[in-house]
Amino acid sequence: MPIGDARREQVFPTLSALQVATARRFASAAPRSFGPRETLYEIGDRNAPSWLILDGSADAIRRSAAGQAAVVTTYGPGQFTGETNQLSGRPALMSVVAGDDGATAVPFDAPHLRALVIGSADVGETIMRAFILRRVMLIEAGQTGGAGSILVGRRDDPAIVGLSGFLTRNGYPHTVIAACEDEGRELVERLGVAHEDLPLMICPNGTVLRSPSNADAASCLGITPDLDAKTIYDVAVIGAGPAGLATAVYGASEGLSVLVLDSRAFGGQAGASARIENYLGFPTGISGQALAGRAFNQAAKFGAELAIPLTVELLRCNGAEAEAPFTLELSNGGTARSRTIVIASGARYRQPAIPNIADLEGAGVSYWASPVEARLCAGQDVVLVGGGNSAGQAVAYLAPQVRQLHLVVRRPLEQTMSRYLIDRIAALPNVELHMGSEIAGLHGDRTTGLTGATFRDSRTGALRECSSRHLFLFIGADPHTRWLDDCVALDGNGFVLTGERAGEGERLPLETNCPGVFAVGDVRAGSTKRVAAAVGEGAAVIAQIHSFLTAGRSRPMPHEPAVAAHARA
Repeated sequence: MPIGDARREQVFPTLSALQVATARRFASAAPRSFGPRETLYEIGDRNAPSWLILDGSADAIRRSAAGQAAVVTTYGPGQFTGETNQLSGRPALMSVVAGDDGATAVPFDAPHLRALVIGSADVGETIMRAFILRRVMLIEAGQTGGAGSILVGRRDDPAIVGLSGFLTRNGYPHTVIAACEDEGRELVERLGVAHEDLPLMICPNGTVLRSPSNADAASCLGITPDLDAKTIYDVAVIGAGPAGLATAVYGASEGLSVLVLDSRAFGGQAGASARIENYLGFPTGISGQALAGRAFNQAAKFGAELAIPLTVELLRCNGAEAEAPFTLELSNGGTARSRTIVIASGARYRQPAIPNIADLEGAGVSYWASPVEARLCAGQDVVLVGGGNSAGQAVAYLAPQVRQLHLVVRRPLEQTMSRYLIDRIAALPNVELHMGSEIAGLHGDRTTGLTGATFRDSRTGALRECSSRHLFLFIGADPHTRWLDDCVALDGNGFVLTGERAGEGERLPLETNCPGVFAVGDVRAGSTKRVAAAVGEGAAVIAQIHSFLTAGRSRPMPHEPAVAAHARA
């Protein structure tokens, strides 16, 4: 049952008279009257306020990129319009139109809405729950083409898979239509698009993008905010995994101005986990996407600026005496300035030394197992390489959906995987374990996609061929720090050194050898590579940043005033 039906009272709650009176104290302007069928805001409007209906009614309307419109609900007195985008001023995903008899409503722009959510625990909880559930409702509608964007192309085209994964990871509704099917063929012909222009992305506002990049899609949807180069943030966080998001939540909730940047999506590697079952407080487990989504909404609630996808191209140290000691040069040509930096760039998925693997990434080779990949390999044979917990979670998620799963590992699982996952895998009848083996070669190319793999028994050297169009690699990750070589001290494996290990001199436990630059999570040398540990470091670093900012220390920065580093966080 769709969430809009199953939990309707939570999705579209009605505030009591007392709650309405409480909410009105936080309004951004006086009540306004709208005539019959007058528009309060349109899909795509930036900084559209959330409106609290006082009298009359208003219709919430979702619209797909194909032009299909549907009334989601009719708001009455005591009900709020909007969803999670209203918290940050991002483009509206639904239109709202006054009812046949008009409406009187009071507005809450993003800052005043956040003030309400934080200032009134009672009303804030109701609104946050409703906004989150409304986004889930829109994503559900998007899966059947009823809301959001439309992607048109070959379903297994690496570009389509990449775009769909990008939108999914960022929580934006969309559907994929095969260009060879009737609906897709009709769209392509109507738009007069050549085959070489595929895939297409049709945005909710009607804009048609040909062979778009993730950045193109983000620009069309208004996902990435426009940053003011004059603003000086207290904290700039590079990376939006668990450590980065925790830094944002704790920093913003304690009154610091926080900017978070990530080149792809919130959640990091953890965001791609099908199910995390050993995270404190979730006895039934939680998907990495759901956990990261909650943290993202928390950070937005407290006012953190979340700039995703946006890549940091250069980190420049301006000197300790500068008003803004650090400047970040960004992939869109803009800049951002900050008093402190938190490196939370995590790790990059490790790529095995197989000659043609780069050509097959996105064409059958994946480094995560999300619903996008699961749909593509349903009912087929798949190969999964890796023996850690992430690999075990992926096996447990994929196996019920595929015909046969070949699990390739070099060492006994007992040495690398939690017991509960080993037991779960042992109970799966369609999982074949290839102990002491490794991938020796891959078959196929960018055009045909992956067609098979060759296993090598590391003990005997024997080779085995396996036909499969899907290979999942969970063989660990390397620290994402190549861009920091000239800026902060790294250990022999490329992890960021902090505290006493970063060299001589006074510094805080999570501070690098460059004053004001901190590191947290998987990227930090000596850290425990677990989600809970990353979250803990994100919380701890804020206390240390407070100490740094309060002390106003002016230890000389190495190579100042021009320490520069290229980033791909």
